[in-house]
Amino acid sequence: MLKIGLTGGIGSGKSEVSKRLAAHGAVVIDADKIAREVVEPGTAGLARVVAAFGEEVLRPDGALDREKLGSIVFADSQKLAVLNGIVHPLVGERVAQLQADAPGDAVVVYDVPLLAENKLAPMYDVVIVVDAADEVRIRRLAEHRGMAETDAKARIAAQASREDRLAVADVVIANEGSLEELDARVAEVWTDLLRRGARG
Repeated sequence: MLKIGLTGGIGSGKSEVSKRLAAHGAVVIDADKIAREVVEPGTAGLARVVAAFGEEVLRPDGALDREKLGSIVFADSQKLAVLNGIVHPLVGERVAQLQADAPGDAVVVYDVPLLAENKLAPMYDVVIVVDAADEVRIRRLAEHRGMAETDAKARIAAQASREDRLAVADVVIANEGSLEELDARVAEVWTDLLRRGARG
């Protein structure tokens, strides 16, 4: 099994690369997506969050009100620690289960937004960084997410610098061109990963 850490700053197109790797046959494990799944209505995770933070963190439909919960925990590091203490073990269990279910010769791609920030590179056989210039990312965030330029710049500034991310990369996927160019680059990288897996 080849373990790939996939990362890239906000607006770099990491999810586009993730989708394409999955289409090639990679088993993609997206920690952010799992973190949302473990607190969906009816889960033990959501019940624990409500027990810790009260009914006011629920929307009228019974789903978690992320904005409300965020405003509570990001203002108080102890409350954030309580939330992480609930969610992180559940995410860890689900990741372990997905990993165990993957075939022995699988290429497993872990979609990890904060890989560079949290110094997680040593956990993976190969680290792929999706890279685009800041001005390209700011433009994308404005076009695709309707984000104001000042907000986009603040989000980028809050993450690892481009240099820090590139420093941990084994493979860089430059993503400043067309989707066709991205398709071609991902196909090249996939061939390389299969070669590495065969050697491993």
